[in-house]
Amino acid sequence: MTSYADTGFLCSIYAPDVHTPAAVALMRHLPLPLPVTWLHQLEFRNAMRLRVFRKEITPAQREASINAMLTDMAAGILTHVRPAIDDLTFEAERLSAMHSEVLGTRSLDILHVAGALTLGLSSFLTFDQRQRALAKATGLRTEAIVT
Repeated sequence: MTSYADTGFLCSIYAPDVHTPAAVALMRHLPLPLPVTWLHQLEFRNAMRLRVFRKEITPAQREASINAMLTDMAAGILTHVRPAIDDLTFEAERLSAMHSEVLGTRSLDILHVAGALTLGLSSFLTFDQRQRALAKATGLRTEAIVT
């Protein structure tokens, strides 16, 4: 396990959007498994529910996306990890103090980058420009297209 995917990257894998082709292509070359935390699970499910609210997908498509992710967890493509909460919150606060005023990073973006660092991973997968800038500022290699 060397890469950390933010929730947006995972959404592109499990619920087709404009980034899906790039995400799928990158997944073919990644060392697996990818870690999944409590934050991924909450954000992913909520993102799917918001897509239903926006009428972008149906409830059946939401369930299919969630089930596809769970199937990949069972198959070992994704693995559930639990970074130590004290280490995670300390790292998140440190990143916020060092970078938020310059990069405009949001709390959830900071938590994902802190998660990657706390888990000792070397690369970060995202399509989000600010999150990518934060990951790069911490020394993580970034591997997804910025839009």
